[in-house]
Amino acid sequence: MQRFTLSHWGIYQFDDQRAERLVPWRCDPAPSAIGRYQWQASTSPLRVKRPAVRKGWLESGPGPAEGRRGSDEFVEVEWPRALELVANEIKRVISEHGNQAIYAAPYGWSSAGRFHHSQTQARRFYNALGGFVASRHTYSFGTAESVMPMIAESIYTLMAEADGWQTLADHTAVMLCFGGLPTKNSQIESSGAGRHLAANGIRQLLDNGAALYNISPIHHQVLEAPELDQRCHWLPIRPATDTALLLALAHQLIVNNAYDHRFIERCTSGYQQFADYVLGTQDGIAKDAEWAATITDIDAARIAELGELLIDCQRQQRRVLINLAWGIQRAENGEQPLWAALALAALLGQLGLPGGGFAFGYGSTNSMGYGGQRIAGPRLKRGSNGVEQFIPVARIADMLLHPGERYPFENQWRKYPHIRLMHWAGGNPFHHHQDLNRLCQAWQRPDTIIANEQFWTANARMADIVLPATTTLEREDIGYASNDGYILAMHKLADAPHEALSDHAIFSALAQRLDINDIFNEGHDEQGWLDTLYSEARQRAEQRGVELPSDFAALKAAGVVEFGREPDASPRPAGRWARFREDPEGAPLDTPSGKIMLFHPAIADFSANQLAGHPEWKEPIEWLGGARAKRFPLHLISSQPANKLHSQLDHSSLSQGTRPHGREPITLSPSDAAQRGLSEGQLVKVFNERGACVAAVSIDAGIKPGVVRLATGAWFDPGLDFSEATPSGLERHGNPNVVTADRPSSSLTQGTSAMSTLVEVVALQGNPPELSCFTLPPGVS
Repeated sequence: MQRFTLSHWGIYQFDDQRAERLVPWRCDPAPSAIGRYQWQASTSPLRVKRPAVRKGWLESGPGPAEGRRGSDEFVEVEWPRALELVANEIKRVISEHGNQAIYAAPYGWSSAGRFHHSQTQARRFYNALGGFVASRHTYSFGTAESVMPMIAESIYTLMAEADGWQTLADHTAVMLCFGGLPTKNSQIESSGAGRHLAANGIRQLLDNGAALYNISPIHHQVLEAPELDQRCHWLPIRPATDTALLLALAHQLIVNNAYDHRFIERCTSGYQQFADYVLGTQDGIAKDAEWAATITDIDAARIAELGELLIDCQRQQRRVLINLAWGIQRAENGEQPLWAALALAALLGQLGLPGGGFAFGYGSTNSMGYGGQRIAGPRLKRGSNGVEQFIPVARIADMLLHPGERYPFENQWRKYPHIRLMHWAGGNPFHHHQDLNRLCQAWQRPDTIIANEQFWTANARMADIVLPATTTLEREDIGYASNDGYILAMHKLADAPHEALSDHAIFSALAQRLDINDIFNEGHDEQGWLDTLYSEARQRAEQRGVELPSDFAALKAAGVVEFGREPDASPRPAGRWARFREDPEGAPLDTPSGKIMLFHPAIADFSANQLAGHPEWKEPIEWLGGARAKRFPLHLISSQPANKLHSQLDHSSLSQGTRPHGREPITLSPSDAAQRGLSEGQLVKVFNERGACVAAVSIDAGIKPGVVRLATGAWFDPGLDFSEATPSGLERHGNPNVVTADRPSSSLTQGTSAMSTLVEVVALQGNPPELSCFTLPPGVS
């Protein structure tokens, strides 16, 4: 029997004759190399082998850590004692402070398996206890999750119904790619990737004559292949100014009366308020090409030329697709480029037509561009949360530092809860969050922090109780790429090392001690759950006309099961945009007007937003056109890495092999490097007032002067005293989130603004500090 596993990077087959053990699925046309390193990473000496408790917590009991969390040594204990400590602390917190004092909303991409999904297991467990404070939305595109349902439609619906690559190749004449179209990001998918189609899809687009515009400060943002990047039009825009360019293009359509009047009248509301702003009726400033040139640093003539191209496409009825990468809205005022792009697409009137309109996420995730059939796959129910309080996911440090304070979110005032206990499973906040020095201070506040962890990451080192968890390769599961057309049995390929248990086993043991196992497991063991979840998914598939193997055992024997049809082999059912376009009255959007809202009165009226209620240019606090740039003259792009997902597998040889002197490379333009006297591979200090990290210089003419790129994902290696009021240590490994701002994108959405960061880069003086993130913490054998 062939044995398979599903990961965020794709489907892999087990081969015990190979050193890496994992071979990409033969049907994947462009498999990712990253997933092959899962075996190597899982056998790392950095595994959490036994339960461990922070010495200060063990001796003094729960309470604020006063700087010891992250610097204290650990004491390894037996499983029964660890479980007793955790169960007793959960009971204490609920008894003394209520369930609203527990934050158990782990965030991260822990597993592609549908049963052993860490976040689902954790949330199901705490819901069985009465609930917990949850988080809402994602770091990836939280701003879009907030604003898009207000002005049009759920961003999840729009991404799920996006055209396949074949449809784009057949219909799209011009594709404006704000943030580029990087296939390094298309390696991944949160629920697991099947076929990787983006690279071939982009090639076919170009071969069919489509004009692709890479609107980004980085040249190699389409396929990362120079010969193909040269076939795209590069507009090296100043970071965080995409809104100004979009408004200038809208201005050109409006003043030339070249927009689709019928679509605007039938399918939008608030056009006049938006048009008055664009034309300068309100403020006397026309948002034209000359205006945008001073903001975007793109020549006015080139902006006008692009506007003429859009007008020409209108006249010839050629399709234009406006695509935003996820990173564009991870910035100050991140809702504005989304709104402006949607407005421009509305003016073009092609929303709902194949290959045209507005898209969010091509080049950001593998599922974008898959045009085949989808079914409702296996899903473990989380249960009902008895606690109504939640926080936007990117506001965790604010919650810990300011309990009880009010904050605005989605046109409402809310209050931060007072959290006493946090439990993390399957996520690493010291990768995702911004201003990590500030997060370290906030992390000292709760009474107790528990972490189910596979490796001694910063998340484990900053916890009080660490419970060793298995990896995907060490348990059976059901793999289902929910935005793809594949389902498979994920085989157990290795025994769990030392004393590691699955998250389900950990929470089951705790459920026994807390007398909720009947609720948590409903009489099932692990095999019973797998059989039940698969049977339920099979019944749902039958209702969609998809026949799957008879039971879980048959699925294991079948290998990878592809269902439905090949991507784009036949026209797809009409999606949300198409139904709305056809009949705006009969299929209205779930907005106040039932239409696309170019002006939203409630957003304008809620004073905390400080927004006009329509797409507008708002100057960021940190950008190259502002006063802060005199002190920190480089704009940092903290992009997704090409050799891992977030910080997962950072300890693999693939990730480590790209690091001069063991530090993450930072890309500078030749002129910026020369101005600072820096050479290839040289170690530098990257800093601003929030913190500093060590990185290694990489010089590339394909990055706009004034811009630097430092990928995320280096395991956080702080060199600071957590008890200091203002941390000043030097992060040793090259983690950009020590300098990114923990500031919301806006009061409306409370998303992350990681892409709005100014820094300076100077040569590192003296010997570089030694790395500690790949050594075991004190007290761990």
